[in-house]
Amino acid sequence: MTATLRLGVLDIGSNTVHLAVVDAAPGARPIPAAGARTVVRIMRYLQPDGSLSDEGVAAMLAAVDDAVRLARESHVDEILPMATSALREATNGPQVLAAIADRIGQPVRVLSGEDESRLTFLAARRWHGWAAGRLLVLDIGGGSLEIATGLDEEPELAVSVPLGAGRMTMDFLAQDPPPTGDLDALREHVRSTLEGTVRAFKELPRPDHAVATSKTFRSLARLAGMQVEVVGPDERWRMRRSQLADWVPRLARIPAEGRTALPGVTPERTFQIVAGGIVAVETMKALGVDEVEICPWALREGAILRRLDHI
Repeated sequence: MTATLRLGVLDIGSNTVHLAVVDAAPGARPIPAAGARTVVRIMRYLQPDGSLSDEGVAAMLAAVDDAVRLARESHVDEILPMATSALREATNGPQVLAAIADRIGQPVRVLSGEDESRLTFLAARRWHGWAAGRLLVLDIGGGSLEIATGLDEEPELAVSVPLGAGRMTMDFLAQDPPPTGDLDALREHVRSTLEGTVRAFKELPRPDHAVATSKTFRSLARLAGMQVEVVGPDERWRMRRSQLADWVPRLARIPAEGRTALPGVTPERTFQIVAGGIVAVETMKALGVDEVEICPWALREGAILRRLDHI
C-alpha cells in the first residue's frame, strides 16, 4: 500500500501566488488540507522594458514567503513550485525566479504555455472521466488563454495564446468603465489572434463535451450561468454562450467598484472580469461552443496528478 503524501503546490501566476496543500496518494482523490492565496496582479507591475518593477518583485516575494511559511507549518512532504506566463515572459524573470528558489530551497519549474494547457487538460480528464468522450478544455488565466482537446489523458492539441484577462485589461480596457470603442477593439483583437488556433482545432473531430476551468470562468458562471447541482463540497455549474454574451455589455457599463455587488465577482477579479468575459464569449463563438460545464480542477490539480503518476 502506497503511503499518503502531503504535497504543497505553489502556483506563482499572473494574478495570485497560491499554495494548495493536499493529502494525496496514487489512485485516490487529493484531499485539501490547507491553502493560502495572495492577490498580487503582477501584470500591473510590468515596466515598458518588459521587466517587473521593484515593487512588484517585493510583493511577489512577500507572497512566496507567506506560502512557504504555511507549507512548513503544514508539514508538507514535498513542495511543487511552478511559475506561469508572468515570470516566463518578464525580462528580469530569471533573477526573480532565482530569488524565489532561494526562499523555497529548490528550483521553480517554469511552465510553458503548452505545459499549462496539458496539465489543465489532464485535471479535466480525470475529473470528468472517460465517459465524457472527446474533451475541449478552455482556461483563461491572467496572462494567457489555454485551449486543449483530445480523447485521452494527453491532448491531441494543446495551445496557449496571449489572451489572458489581466493582459487584455491592461492593453485594451484602461478606462473604468471602458468605452464601447475599446470593447469593440478588444473583440476584434481576440478574433484575429485566435484565427490560426481555431483553424487547427477545426481540423480535429468536434468535441463531445466542452469544459472550462479557472477562476475567471468560475466567476463568470456564477454571474451568467446556472448551478446544476451540489455534490459534497463541489458545485456543478453550466454556462451558455448566449447567457454570457447578454451579460458582458451590462457588466461593462458598471464601474469596477460596483461589480463586486454582483454574484461571482470578487474584488481581485472585478477589474479584469469584463475582459475575461469578452475573451470567453469570442473563444466559445470561434470554436462553435454553445455551452460549457465548469470544471473545479485545473492547473494545480493537474500538477498533483502528474506527480502522483510518477510515483
